[in-house]
Amino acid sequence: QVQLVESGGGLVQAGGSLRLSCAASGRTFSSYAMGWFRQAPGNEREFVAGITWNSGFTYYADSVKGRFTISRDNAKNTVYLQMNSLKPEDTAVYYCTAAWSSGSYLPTSPLGYNYWGQGTQVTVSS
Repeated sequence: QVQLVESGGGLVQAGGSLRLSCAASGRTFSSYAMGWFRQAPGNEREFVAGITWNSGFTYYADSVKGRFTISRDNAKNTVYLQMNSLKPEDTAVYYCTAAWSSGSYLPTSPLGYNYWGQGTQVTVSS
């Protein structure tokens, strides 16, 4: 069992930056691939970024590529999402998620993940 708690969301102007953090409980954090998804009102939950258990591979949605960076610190049981050059269309609830994977498997569908945080709101004003 893994519990995930996101933090770092808030209100920012377009062009600004935010850094989301996700703290995970448990001693097997390094056994999980980690991901960030987001969901805006009326929209489906969409993949934002993912990282394999050893940070050997990362993957981004085209809409955030070059602006967002996912990273993890297995010693701190924490995954991060650095968001730069934010746009109003980035406004959403952002969710941290974990998937059983000790290899190179990195799901981009919500169905591929086993545990979810409660979400943190990110609002970008124009």
